[in-house]
Amino acid sequence: MRILRSPDDAIDGLAGYPAERRWVEIPAGDGQRLRVHLVDANPTDSPPGSVVVMLHGNPSWSYLWRHQVGPVVAAGYRVIVPDLVGMGMSDKPSELGDYTVDRHVEWMRALLVDELALSDVDMVLHDWGGIIGMRLAAENPGLVNRMVISNTGLPDRDPAEPLPDDIEATGPFADFQKMAREAPVWEPWTMLPMVMVTEPGAEVVEGYRAPYPEPSLTIGSRAFTQLLPTRPDNPMYPANHEAWKVLEQWTKPVLTIFSDQDVVAPDGWKPIVARIPGADGKPHVILEGGGHFLQEDIPEACNEALLAWLGPAQ
Repeated sequence: MRILRSPDDAIDGLAGYPAERRWVEIPAGDGQRLRVHLVDANPTDSPPGSVVVMLHGNPSWSYLWRHQVGPVVAAGYRVIVPDLVGMGMSDKPSELGDYTVDRHVEWMRALLVDELALSDVDMVLHDWGGIIGMRLAAENPGLVNRMVISNTGLPDRDPAEPLPDDIEATGPFADFQKMAREAPVWEPWTMLPMVMVTEPGAEVVEGYRAPYPEPSLTIGSRAFTQLLPTRPDNPMYPANHEAWKVLEQWTKPVLTIFSDQDVVAPDGWKPIVARIPGADGKPHVILEGGGHFLQEDIPEACNEALLAWLGPAQ
């Protein structure tokens, strides 16, 4: 595995981005090591067990959560916001085939469990962070306490069901997937108008572009597009199905915070609320005025809903 790395100073001086950041090494899975970049705010002042982990998706990185970190820290929590491997300032395996959902789950497990020794964390999940985070919760007893799930879902297909004779990519993301695979250059920040209701300003666009000064560095974002479940034989389905068996017995608290103009997973909350016991009777919300990136479109409303749920750190 050849590993690419963004320059350490690529995001220096980025407006609004938390300063409390560092790198942690984890196994790459082939005998090498990967550096994972993360925001780690309020690491010593928060009470034990009062840790919030925020996981992003694609085409974002930890910059997505910059409006949420400060208010959650002010409520007394330690806030950890990793860049998923291949994204932001984390190391980037160089080939599309280096990335699988299982590897993303294992990379985050190695970070949170093996290296940071976390337990009973509250997870705030968005987009691919929802798939990875719900898998982490199901597969690692004791790691997760509460979950807040936004504009995402956990795709499910029973592997016992026979596959169709003709297996091909279908659905709303199939054409997008093909385009992303074949595009000569992949620039994740150009997708912002597709996932936001408000027009992103130049400063915001620069925030999403900053970790990728060279075209090769966007490989992790391009790889995520190829992991979308457009085929019935998607490799993530068996493990996702096993995760659902655990989540269908999950009684710890689960809240959904979605937005009314999300074009990616507008109904993702429905199976979460219907199938996870811990979501029953919780104050789920669909916030007005937000696209898929509700953290960008309506940060104040997002923070209000999030903090009302989390409450002050105990």
